[in-house]
Amino acid sequence: MISTVKDLAAEALFVSCLQPSEDPTRTAVEEAITNMILQHGSDGCAAGVATEFGDHPDVAIRRMRWVQTELAEVVMMRAPALH
Repeated sequence: MISTVKDLAAEALFVSCLQPSEDPTRTAVEEAITNMILQHGSDGCAAGVATEFGDHPDVAIRRMRWVQTELAEVVMMRAPALH
């Protein structure tokens, strides 16, 4: 289930308007994910990703790498500190 949630978050961020050049904050990333899921639903987000990979695979690969990096940072920042 966790991987499904991560996949949905990745797809939602991918189809959002956020750009790597904006250096978005964690809050901006989380809001973009939420907005895209509410706006497009899980199927719509997945369809947007599929379309971009079909139409512009070279650009889509770079964007997905950025998405994965952003999500890793959000998850790391939310993880409880171990003492």
